[in-house]
Amino acid sequence: MTDIPTTLADRFGRAISLLFDVGDNVAGAFLRPSTNEKFGDYQLNVAMSLAKSLNQNPRQIAEQITQAADVDDLCEKMEIAGPGFINVTLKADAISQQLDHIASDDRLGVRSSEHPDTVVVDYSSPNVAKQMHVGHLRSTVIGDCICRVLNFAGHKVNRQNHIGDWGTQFGMLIEYLDGAEQADAQQIGDLEAVYREAKKHFDAAPDFAERARLRVVALQANDLETREIWQRIVDQSKSHFKATYSRLGVLLADTDIRGESFYNDRLPQLVELFGSAGLLVESHGAQCIFPEGFYDRDDKPLPLIIRKSDGGFPYAATDLAALWFRIQELHADRIVYLVDTRQKQHFEMVFTALRSHPQWVKADVRLEHVMFGTVLGPDRKPFKTREGGIVKLDKLLEEAEHRAAEVIDKKNPQLSVEERTEIAHAVGIGALKYADLSSDRIKDYVFDWQRMLALNGNTAPYLQNAYVRIRSIFRKAASQDGHVGAVVQISHPAERALGIKILQLPAVIESVADSLEPHRLCTYLYDLASLFHQFYEKCPVLGCNDESLQASRLVLCDIVARTLKRGLNLLGIEVVERM
Repeated sequence: MTDIPTTLADRFGRAISLLFDVGDNVAGAFLRPSTNEKFGDYQLNVAMSLAKSLNQNPRQIAEQITQAADVDDLCEKMEIAGPGFINVTLKADAISQQLDHIASDDRLGVRSSEHPDTVVVDYSSPNVAKQMHVGHLRSTVIGDCICRVLNFAGHKVNRQNHIGDWGTQFGMLIEYLDGAEQADAQQIGDLEAVYREAKKHFDAAPDFAERARLRVVALQANDLETREIWQRIVDQSKSHFKATYSRLGVLLADTDIRGESFYNDRLPQLVELFGSAGLLVESHGAQCIFPEGFYDRDDKPLPLIIRKSDGGFPYAATDLAALWFRIQELHADRIVYLVDTRQKQHFEMVFTALRSHPQWVKADVRLEHVMFGTVLGPDRKPFKTREGGIVKLDKLLEEAEHRAAEVIDKKNPQLSVEERTEIAHAVGIGALKYADLSSDRIKDYVFDWQRMLALNGNTAPYLQNAYVRIRSIFRKAASQDGHVGAVVQISHPAERALGIKILQLPAVIESVADSLEPHRLCTYLYDLASLFHQFYEKCPVLGCNDESLQASRLVLCDIVARTLKRGLNLLGIEVVERM
């Protein structure tokens, strides 16, 4: 069953196509939920756009559309307002029928895409030999949410964790760890400390520095002993990443890792491909591409270095090789990079350089740099520890769970230790994620424990608590499934408002899958929970004397609970049965 908003858009679109000889999908872009109930349930503002191209009066165009559109079975009334807005009020029966369908649909009315894409999502990307820190939070959390939404929308999602596991720093680490006294498991387990010591040796001892450089050469040449030590470093780091992802509830696995080392053997081919196409220019001994449209402050063309003068390959070369692999071998229709705003120009240049080679990419492959801002502290500067150091991600997760446990203790001190631990994990990690996802990702956001753990307002605990409240209704009900199969009745404005909001889920999922902006889903879930609380206050459920109406309202409660659970799951957030 097609959802009502889609059906409306299709029928308005057909009418517009017949009237004005334009594409029959034009209405979808102009149909929006009304922001005020006095303007109906939906608003279509396509008449103003058509008026410009047709040189006609927009109100007259709107009148023609309302007369031609075949929507009598869905719409109670249509009114033209202002310069040509079409305000649409749905029939209560149409809302009820759609809700009846949703009540028995595991996907809550959300259809899988009829034209699924293969989407490669590059996110998280920590560095080997270093702990993950707060700087990895946004890429990891936003990327995980985007993958979940795209997958639910019906697309084939290929997660790629492009870890930093190659480069000159590994020469220092390997040489330092090669001594028998340095190679024990305890040292390997504290790779950051090892790295700091190796760096001291590198800076202070010329002979060590020279051996470290030779180690890089040996690593690139696949020397067995050198490669073995490198692999131990990588494996230890992977173990740390895996534990952090598990605690964070992120769906990244070792099989998703394709680090910089994976592309190392492909880099000479990269140079050959661009060189044979005449796209490489030598500049100061380096091989460069000069993507069209990029200039420095002196208005000179900006180079994208593919091979340095010493023969090494910088990040741009690895990123181009990764793009080539993802298009040619993973068969991506869409490639998404979760990297902060500081890398904006870099990815613009890499994408432009790629498209300059006609053998590499079809015109319809969608390349997207999904940018995000910085996590700020209370001083509105990049979030740091009190000592001024970088906040480690594991410590942040630990504090989130600890603070959530304090909130839960105050709310429900009767919980067992086991229940409190489980709930504190779900609430603490959920609050941390939601604070990130609920803000427009392009903006910086201020880290505030008190706000993100609040039980009211646009927070994860508020949504989790709304789910708990609904589940408690069913625990108190005489029958857990007495509402199954009941027909939804729309008899009160609060029921209508809640029903209309439920119907908007498919459009929200489609919007997030296209825009890659998770805050749209967060806003929807918050609005839904708020409308549920209004419904619960105004429409008695278990206290209703009419059995059929009680069953109807239980159906609404069930749909809302399932929608909250599904929506939070798409955000990567767990629900709990008690709080």
